[in-house]
Amino acid sequence: MKQLPLAMRLRERAVFDSFVPGANAAAVEQLRALARGASAGAYWLSGPQGVGKTHLLQATCALARSAGADTAYLPLSQLLALGPETLEGWHSVRVAAVDDVAAIAGRRDWEQAMFRLYRELEEHGAALLAAAAAPPLLLKFSLPDLASRFAAATLLPLRVLDEGQQREALRLRAHARGLELPEESALYLQRRFRRDLATLYELLDAIDEAALQAQRRLTVPFIRQVLGQRSPPAPE
Repeated sequence: MKQLPLAMRLRERAVFDSFVPGANAAAVEQLRALARGASAGAYWLSGPQGVGKTHLLQATCALARSAGADTAYLPLSQLLALGPETLEGWHSVRVAAVDDVAAIAGRRDWEQAMFRLYRELEEHGAALLAAAAAPPLLLKFSLPDLASRFAAATLLPLRVLDEGQQREALRLRAHARGLELPEESALYLQRRFRRDLATLYELLDAIDEAALQAQRRLTVPFIRQVLGQRSPPAPE
């Protein structure tokens, strides 16, 4: 395996056990099976920011690695500065997870490198996971061969969690850091700030850091104190 740039390393908490599937249970089970080697081919995860695309890409890689398989996590928007050669040399992996595919749409050199990687993985019977906010047909690829390949991928559209599932996800994230998030505290965050999970995770990370330093519980008064300087947007 290559020496991985920091952006390509998996987060310790990005595993299936820390993901609340909600309405995405079927997609999660399909990715679990893929990680265990039950299937190959190309898959495309789509959905808005905060729905869990990156988490699931990394969780799939982590599970496959635990079974002894080589994998690659390639976040394209963070790798652009390194050039399209970043996509070379991964033909031996069993799972390649390519995040932020929209970042290379319309960039001919990157699309050609992506197409070569696609072909190499296909020839070796490996799995390619791709993710973007939109499905492949809505991206403006300049390379027709790449566009047609991604258009034929198995689509795994991800749905946003409902409010109860969001609170469950927040409690799970806090628990992973050794903290407990009471129900009333999770409700406060939802009512006070935007109800998308990306925003709520960002807020929870800030609160967790302050709580660990101060050895405080995640009560509503403590959260109000930590986030008091923030001007929340109107909840959606």
